[in-house]
Amino acid sequence: MILPVAVAGAAVVAASVWYSIASPLGMAEVGGVAALLAAALFAELFPVPVENLPGGRLSLAAVFVLSAAMLYGWTAAVTVAVLTRITLELVQRRPLVKLVYNGAVYALAAAAAGAAVAFVGTASSFAHLTVEVLVGATAFYVVDIPLVAAILARWSREPFLPVLRSSVVWTVATFAIMASVSLALVVLWHESPLFALALAGPLVAVALHQRSTHEALRAMRLALTDPLTGLGNHRHFQDQLQIRLEESSVAGTPVSVCLFDLDNFKQINDRYGHPAGDRVLAQVAARLRPFGEAFRLGGDEFALILPGQAADAAAAVAGGIVRALGETSLDPGGPITLSAGIATYPDLSDDRTALVRVADIALYWAKGEGKNRVAVYRPDMPAVTQLRRLTRAPDRAARLQAAGALAHAVDARDAFEGGHSTRVGDLAADAALRLGLSAEEVELVRLAGRLHDVGKLAIPEEILRKSGPPTPAERELFESHPRVGHRMLLPLDIEPVPTWVLHHHERWDGGGFPAGLAGERIPLGSRIIFAVEAWDAMTHDRPYHPALTRASAREELLRNAGKQFDPAVVSALLEELDSARPRAHLSAVVS
Repeated sequence: MILPVAVAGAAVVAASVWYSIASPLGMAEVGGVAALLAAALFAELFPVPVENLPGGRLSLAAVFVLSAAMLYGWTAAVTVAVLTRITLELVQRRPLVKLVYNGAVYALAAAAAGAAVAFVGTASSFAHLTVEVLVGATAFYVVDIPLVAAILARWSREPFLPVLRSSVVWTVATFAIMASVSLALVVLWHESPLFALALAGPLVAVALHQRSTHEALRAMRLALTDPLTGLGNHRHFQDQLQIRLEESSVAGTPVSVCLFDLDNFKQINDRYGHPAGDRVLAQVAARLRPFGEAFRLGGDEFALILPGQAADAAAAVAGGIVRALGETSLDPGGPITLSAGIATYPDLSDDRTALVRVADIALYWAKGEGKNRVAVYRPDMPAVTQLRRLTRAPDRAARLQAAGALAHAVDARDAFEGGHSTRVGDLAADAALRLGLSAEEVELVRLAGRLHDVGKLAIPEEILRKSGPPTPAERELFESHPRVGHRMLLPLDIEPVPTWVLHHHERWDGGGFPAGLAGERIPLGSRIIFAVEAWDAMTHDRPYHPALTRASAREELLRNAGKQFDPAVVSALLEELDSARPRAHLSAVVS
């Protein structure tokens, strides 16, 4: 492709040189051509950035090439075009092949513009000048753009027509503007070449404005893009999700959120190093991008927004991604698997935080079921059915196994020293026994204590383990975990456990959450769990404070009895802690 274009361009240049020698321009004309050449060089050295254009930049040099054709003929246009292009290629030290091809394209386009102008003929009327500009600009455009698009398509091994279509879409308006500027330049030049200098200000202003706009768009894109994968980042995900939810609410159509998490990704980083892990993340992103609006939320977590897709359709999409990734060997590490969780509007709340939260719960269930699979958040999903069966089992061990599966998952992500949920459950059961509850109620308290923080599965791990104070947004997310836990436990048919979990952060004085209940309006099971959890938190190290001594923790409970905690619960808890008897857990069962 380069050879015929280069030969044709060389022939045009040779003809231009021969014609210029045969019919030389006068000194005034040479000066005018030199001025236009200088302006074209400036425009070529400082091109205007254009978003989505192949190459990303557009030179205004065509304004001066076209003006040279109208003012001094086709040889002047070829001279300005070729010298401008060759000078740029030499200054930027580009390869010889680019110098030859780009110079030839400019020569051919300039000759086409000059020939078109000559065909129309010259006249001084504004209408005739307008026709000259339109014909000359069109001739330049239909030669320059297809030849540039062709070589770009060939070089990048992309189809020619899409590249040409993109080039036309993003340049036709700009070329129309350049044609109008050329018309103004020629009109002013006919009056006096000095008047043409008046165009310098507007041209520079347009170029600077376009450059500023391009930089602003670039900064905006960077703020919404994950630099490693090129996908949208967490902020962009939240913005787009809200837009899609609003659109779906108006149109009455569904929208699904798919959350993906790489299984055992830490092993890649540990074994091969973080650069290798980054390459894997980029490869995963490339596989997600074709399926919808893809985002990287952070770490090894990704998301897809699927407008118009109901839960089953979204599950099919996610399942295809999981299978395709599992069948692909990534470099390094071989096959890598994904787990996926799906939530769909309007099946759930249209609040974006709630939608993401329950999708995260579904993702947890997918991982809990053995990873490398897809889970859709709905009450009848297999994980819930299995847990319900275990919870209703006739023996205590099976029930505790069901509770422990969730409790251990919470402990693994929480900031407490391991075993927090188990300790809270067992100590709460002992305190409940001292308060005179029946054997069945004691076992329900134990179960609720072990499950009280299950809603934290929907809170990002970095918030749970954050060493400093939470931001208002993080605090709001944290305070949602009793509601999330309540919603997760409702399908299990183990009341009053879900209700106790819902209210386990209510204060005796009414200053707690989520309902602001006070005094005996707070369920007794919730009051017990609240006090026991506070004791366990105070006596074990947390990222934001070291453990207190038992004496200090005891004083703290007494100081807040009647304010934060039920005084009767505090009294029973301290009696239990002071007792020397071993913890003989009950063998009663929940009927």
